[in-house]
Amino acid sequence: MDDVLALLDWRRRIAQLYAEVRDRLPAGPHGAHEHWRAVRSQLFSHHPQSPLPADARAGFGGLRCFDYDPSFAVVAALDTEVEGAVFDVGTSTGAVVQFRRCGRVELPWGALDVYWLEGYGGGLFLPFRDATAGDTTYGGGRYLLDTVKGADLGSTGSGDLVLDFNFAYHPSCAHDPRWSCPLAPPGSRLDVRMEAGERL
Repeated sequence: MDDVLALLDWRRRIAQLYAEVRDRLPAGPHGAHEHWRAVRSQLFSHHPQSPLPADARAGFGGLRCFDYDPSFAVVAALDTEVEGAVFDVGTSTGAVVQFRRCGRVELPWGALDVYWLEGYGGGLFLPFRDATAGDTTYGGGRYLLDTVKGADLGSTGSGDLVLDFNFAYHPSCAHDPRWSCPLAPPGSRLDVRMEAGERL
């Protein structure tokens, strides 16, 4: 039961953090990004549900990120006129999670599929893998949007998604293989180097 309550607390803290980031973005994305990085680093160091192994937390010096670059921040319309096929998405442990493709976003660097989690309550999910994968970022990709976990920078008044790759983060399995994380499927690949967000 302690693990359940700790996970509940982690989810609440992440959701609260992203609410704070959304509030801070209009005043300055650099400051919002620093806040995001600082709070996440603190949680990684001290929270019982940290993705880090327990023996790595005491000496953890904080999450490494690329310097904030506003050119990696965009808003994008979600094109829902796509075939809503259900995909078996592989995970880092060999398991499979089902996602339904619910849309696609056209970005300056290419197009990415956006998925809906086919589980209780659902949730929007946008993973991606770019040319930094396996080099300066995790080989299985990173996450930009995961509303199940509270990772959501919001939408504009017209409904476009706020997509800032400076807030891209590694799945938990990049820090410890005990976690099982969905990996970026073929529709989630970018051919360019997205040098923004978390790095190894």
